[in-house]
Amino acid sequence: MVSGAATTPTTRHRICPLCEAGCGLSVEIADGRAVKVRGAAEDVFSKGYVCPKGIALGDIDQDPDRLDAPLVRRPDGEFAEVGWDEAFAEVARGLARVGRAHGKDALALYYGNPVIHAVGIPLHVAVMRQHLGSRNVFSSSTVDQMPKNVSSGLMFGDPWAIPVPDVDRTDFLLVLGANPLVSNGSLWTAPDLPGRIRALRARGGRLVVVDPRRTRTADAADLHLAIRPGTDALLLFALVHTLFDEGLQTPLDPERYAGAAEVRAAAEPFAPEAVAAACGTDAAAIRGLARELAAAERAAVYTRLGTSAAAFGTLTSWLVDVLNALTGNLDRPGGAMFGESQHNAMRPAGPLVTGRWHSRVRGLPEVLGEFPAATLADEIDTPGEGQVRALIAVGCNPVLGAPNGERLERSLAGLEFMVAVDPYVNETTRHADVVLPPPRVLESGHFDIVLSRLAVRRVARYSPPLVPRAPDRPSEAEILARITLMLAGEGAGADPAALDSAIIDRTLAAAVADPGSPLAGRDPAELRARLTGEDSTERRIDLMLRLGAFGDHFGLRPDGVNLAVLRERPEGVDFGPLRPRLDEIVGTASGRVELLPAPLARDVPRLRRFLREAGRPGFLLVGRRHLRSVNSWSHNTAALSGGTNRCTLEINPEDAGRLGITAGAEVTVRGRAGAVVALAEPTDRVGPGVVSLPHGWGHGRDGARMPFAAKAPGVNVNAVTDELVIDPLSGNAVFNAVPVELSPGRGERS
Repeated sequence: MVSGAATTPTTRHRICPLCEAGCGLSVEIADGRAVKVRGAAEDVFSKGYVCPKGIALGDIDQDPDRLDAPLVRRPDGEFAEVGWDEAFAEVARGLARVGRAHGKDALALYYGNPVIHAVGIPLHVAVMRQHLGSRNVFSSSTVDQMPKNVSSGLMFGDPWAIPVPDVDRTDFLLVLGANPLVSNGSLWTAPDLPGRIRALRARGGRLVVVDPRRTRTADAADLHLAIRPGTDALLLFALVHTLFDEGLQTPLDPERYAGAAEVRAAAEPFAPEAVAAACGTDAAAIRGLARELAAAERAAVYTRLGTSAAAFGTLTSWLVDVLNALTGNLDRPGGAMFGESQHNAMRPAGPLVTGRWHSRVRGLPEVLGEFPAATLADEIDTPGEGQVRALIAVGCNPVLGAPNGERLERSLAGLEFMVAVDPYVNETTRHADVVLPPPRVLESGHFDIVLSRLAVRRVARYSPPLVPRAPDRPSEAEILARITLMLAGEGAGADPAALDSAIIDRTLAAAVADPGSPLAGRDPAELRARLTGEDSTERRIDLMLRLGAFGDHFGLRPDGVNLAVLRERPEGVDFGPLRPRLDEIVGTASGRVELLPAPLARDVPRLRRFLREAGRPGFLLVGRRHLRSVNSWSHNTAALSGGTNRCTLEINPEDAGRLGITAGAEVTVRGRAGAVVALAEPTDRVGPGVVSLPHGWGHGRDGARMPFAAKAPGVNVNAVTDELVIDPLSGNAVFNAVPVELSPGRGERS
């Protein structure tokens, strides 16, 4: 609470930007601070639901360790606060110096998870990549969801055409490697998933969870199958096999689907009886699950990080949607449906092609214009033409988030120049030469550019900033626009609004030139003059809304929305449940859903080899989610500490007893990349042979400025994970089913 003579609080509506649920919050503001946060009952999407992260929004906003001014590293190695003009000038000098000396491929870009939780990054990242002129682009996508992008791109022709469970109308929900009651959904924007799943079960529906851990979602399930880590693709193929073997599959229209016979042939070696031992379950359970899935009137299959950050991430992501199709539940109410963006989401120009170029050191193929994060250290460390010597790091902490983060940290220390856009001096940004902090949370607006494509209802919402920024402080979008203009050769003083203006002009020119557009032949200048907004960012959002599925199309659709409408209705506008739209989505070369794209078919033999080798003894490491944890930065907020949000090594009591490990004792966990010493937490939530560490920990390093996080630093699980092991189709890092060795006590760390 604010002390002294505080002003009378005003209550404002705000979309929570902290996770993919995007809940509506009711925020009381006094003297520029949030004094109370609760769920907004009037929000059309979340209807009053809120989790502990949302309640802590004010604490996050007011964290005294968040940077208020740019930092520049002085010759003595220490950071100094400077003005914005000086900071931007230093960035321009550093990037230009490296580019002139070594060429544009010496510059690299890494952007993190906020690409889907903020406004500035998704608005500018594509044009920033274009002007970077370097093939060295990396992001958190290849430590997270890239397998789903690849499978969707190959099956449907659009990497962001990702089906989501229509949870409000389904009768049967099968969840693999996901914990949505804790994560609040991931690649699935659905506020109040606990309530939605309770409603599913109240109407007689069933929830089945497949996961090596007994998660909170598994606790709420009708059935939990605790399979061996890393075997999800085997289980899914066995379900597909059973559908064909027992004649349970839904006949598919050959005009809309290609490859059903090929899928049947590919599934032949993966009978339940053939995979059961490897999966750690029994064949009868697998066949029973397939029958139940096929018999459900409306069903959906969903998987997430536990399977995508694994050795067969892309195959697993693909098989999920093969099952949704074969049971007749793809693009069907109550099944797996395609969300509908509130704005004019970009569609790909053609079918997905990967490997258009390859990384310099390991020869890894690009995917969606990116190289795997797992090879960034290689590109920094290895001399030669194209060696990365400067890094633009936007909203990321790969030292704690990428595989073999300890090696990557050593690599970052050797860069010639690094600029970070981040509110904290964290384990990664402490190596930067310049740190540019975005404004506080309440000083920033919110518009779901990425997440609205994954929403379980067709809604449109916008939240303007709740408190004003200082006049000289740029927004996150302006910071990124300034860097982009530097990369384009415009210099440090270029007007960021000019970049937005050029994008608006190009967008309108394309719309009026398209004979199929309702705006064909209109005057772009007249349309541009009708855009509203406090700044160029809001005018871009207004244009995106007007051109979107729910937009007013510049007055051609009176019931549509624009920015002014959403400002007047901060609780949002609900356009109803999802609708079937497969024909709008598919953009493959054949014009059909490709049930077995060639790149996936070529990876199936690798899975057959794995089946022959699976089941070897030893410990397998998996991750886990915490309700109060977002990423590494959230550990600096006291309101999000405590409870289950702690960094311990979960180990089965039988394994702990056999190794002489007691609760709270130190345990050395060793993988190929290195080792950490963690505190043991014996629990039956993991089965024999399975151990679990959460991601994003390992705080308390010299130079970092996150003192609360340093009080309970935990250990960096990515000191153990191996950067040399990736999913070959997507380049995604492998964080689950990592082979490790355990020894009691504090062994030698590497």
